Amino acid sequence: MDSLFKTETKQQFIERINKLTPQSQAQWGKMNVGQMLTHAQKPFEIASGKLVPKVNALIKLLFGKSAKRSIVNDPQFKKNIPTFAEAKITDERVFETEKQKLLESLEYFHNKGPEGITKAPHPFFGAMTIEEWDKLQSKHLDHHLRQFGV
Repeated sequence: MDSLFKTETKQQFIERINKLTPQSQAQWGKMNVGQMLTHAQKPFEIASGKLVPKVNALIKLLFGKSAKRSIVNDPQFKKNIPTFAEAKITDERVFETEKQKLLESLEYFHNKGPEGITKAPHPFFGAMTIEEWDKLQSKHLDHHLRQFGV
């Protein structure tokens, strides 16, 4: 998957996001499209340092490194993988509002580039390179856009 720091890649994601409608249906999982748009913003918030989710230390110790290898090396995220509490969106969301926020998050990540990524380690995966942060963002966003058929 190409870098979100590349304009062409960013534009491809924008086009996919713009294909979503309030009626878009998930092909797997529990979220509706508005909830997914909110959920998809969370990794960008972590990358910028704006959000630091609480992580179970034992779970991190047992699974953090292997999960990081998986996200870095696997071509796509697997379906129905667990997420952290702050990214579990269960209340109703306004589609257009959340779509706009996701587009703004994507633009911010792209425009800030590597300088916009936190210097702190990822709360679950630990120390990450710029390339790994970038790969995490693009794979996560791709995963949820595929979830909704775009």
